[in-house]
Amino acid sequence: MSKPISDYAIIGDTHSTALVSRDGSIDWLCWPRHDSPALFLRLLDEARGGACSLDWEGLTGTERRYLPGTNVLETTFTTRTGRARLSDAMPVNPPAAEPEEGPDSEGDSRLIRLVTCEAGTVTGRFRTRPTFDYARRPCTPVLQAGTVLFEAGDQRLRVCASHPPRIEGDAAETAFTLRRGETAYLILTHGEDGRSAGIEDFAAGQDCLARTVAYWERWSARCTYDGPYREAVLRSALCLKLLTYAPSGAIVAAATAGLPEAVPGNRNYDYRFTWMRDASFTVTAFVMLGYVREASEFLRFLREADGSFGRDTRLLYGIAGDMLPEEALTHLAGWRGTGPVLIGNAAADQDQHDIYGELMRALCGFLEAVDYDPPEKVNDRLPEVLENLTARALACRDVPDQGIWELRTEPRHQVHTKAMIWVALDNAVRIARKIEGVPPGRIAEWETAAAEIRADYLARAWNPGKQAYVGSYESDDLDAAVMRVALFGAIDPRDPRMLSTVRAIERELGAGDLIHRYRMPDGLEGREGTFTACAFWRVGCLALAGHTGEATAIFERLLARGNDVGLFAEEIDPSTGEQLGNTPQGFTHMALINAAIRLKGCLAAFGLVGAEEAGARDAGAGAAQAAE
Repeated sequence: MSKPISDYAIIGDTHSTALVSRDGSIDWLCWPRHDSPALFLRLLDEARGGACSLDWEGLTGTERRYLPGTNVLETTFTTRTGRARLSDAMPVNPPAAEPEEGPDSEGDSRLIRLVTCEAGTVTGRFRTRPTFDYARRPCTPVLQAGTVLFEAGDQRLRVCASHPPRIEGDAAETAFTLRRGETAYLILTHGEDGRSAGIEDFAAGQDCLARTVAYWERWSARCTYDGPYREAVLRSALCLKLLTYAPSGAIVAAATAGLPEAVPGNRNYDYRFTWMRDASFTVTAFVMLGYVREASEFLRFLREADGSFGRDTRLLYGIAGDMLPEEALTHLAGWRGTGPVLIGNAAADQDQHDIYGELMRALCGFLEAVDYDPPEKVNDRLPEVLENLTARALACRDVPDQGIWELRTEPRHQVHTKAMIWVALDNAVRIARKIEGVPPGRIAEWETAAAEIRADYLARAWNPGKQAYVGSYESDDLDAAVMRVALFGAIDPRDPRMLSTVRAIERELGAGDLIHRYRMPDGLEGREGTFTACAFWRVGCLALAGHTGEATAIFERLLARGNDVGLFAEEIDPSTGEQLGNTPQGFTHMALINAAIRLKGCLAAFGLVGAEEAGARDAGAGAAQAAE
């Protein structure tokens, strides 16, 4: 049976990532990029999918953690005869001097596994079995000068180890027995010739690991957030950094493909692409934590992937600009037998008009963070970008779409979309007033249109029977995305109607501290879990409305729902508490960061430590609104 999704921790090098289970098995790995065909994918098929596993004699227990401030994973194994520590890392190679623009590290498609005996004696075995191209390309291992080389066409993986590997069927096995203070290592290298890139011994592996630790510690030291829950916020930021693709500046939505949102069901999508919405929200989170360079790098990606300066901005991009069509891998069983496993994503062809608001808000937040003094390549076409994006938004103001949830039904007039068009115009006005080149008459046009759009959705979205703003016009269906627009100021979070909406969502979509995103038909099979980001949006709405004590209590319960190393997948099954969907999901971790920042702002503004105080609402809401 498939392992729980919460069993997995992530490591990576800002080019690709690997998922490591609680028992030390690497069950997911795509090389050399996030969106490359997986060569370890036991995550999606226990029998067909390859892995790099670690087996012990007499294992009695495990525990794990990340080295503080890093993405280096440490797992401690206790056996009947001793105790050993496994360090897993994908080396990060920063340049001697960080460039003003471009990658802050180089990847060399390597993964280092170091096992050190800390007490007694331990006996274990590494077993490496790649299954290239999603287990569609067979390969034969070959011994070469004390290493094992796997080849499948132009794909190669070399296994280099401290203890000579041997071939067992279609796998390479490396057995070891260690006494206290002794270390074994395994190094996986992917590439055209599969060379081990100079790491041939323990000392070199230790040096490489030390450089990688130092890189992550320096990166974490740049975090400017010093409020409550800092450890959870920093872990989320480190996760988001792993989801970036350094060569282009792109940001993927999650590390995996094909993990189900419903069991049974057919909601098994590929998230290894750049959604404009998710990435823009990530930019906002990075900016609020002081990581302005990461935000700037995403703007570089947009500049290079979309050279139209907003005229042809798309919903979905590949991390190098290209996009794969959706394809079902019918030969794979899927996680817990839930298929079909999908790669590529058909949502690329949908209409989702909220993306203009997402992008404009991210751009505005970035410009405010740098006091409107951005790098020249960001600044030199700003008036044109504003003109193009506002024109796209206005052209869509009366057009239905599939919306934020990518419904595979007929388009609707989604309230979230209409509100985000207002966000696009409102933020365009904020930017235009700070830069040169935008005529005052154009700014006035945007202001007028924004006021008209807001008045329209506030009137048409209110449902007297539900006593709530519903998800789409002329509908009775509630939608948790309406809470999100309050976080952007598109609906006043202090308005009694907005608080009534939150309470209605709690009643109809809630499951304790968790929230379903909707319950309406969506053209898909199965009943999905609760959407974790929605629960964090609820925290923000309650905090901005002055209910800081309630918001704090919910936030702390949500944090406890992360796995043992603080990571979240996309959804949670409310009946079992199990995580569902692709993991770790950037959208969830962005929502966590922003909820923490908003709570901090509200508590500070209200002068509270979690107590309810309705009289302080006016002072606190404005201070915390900037967190979005």
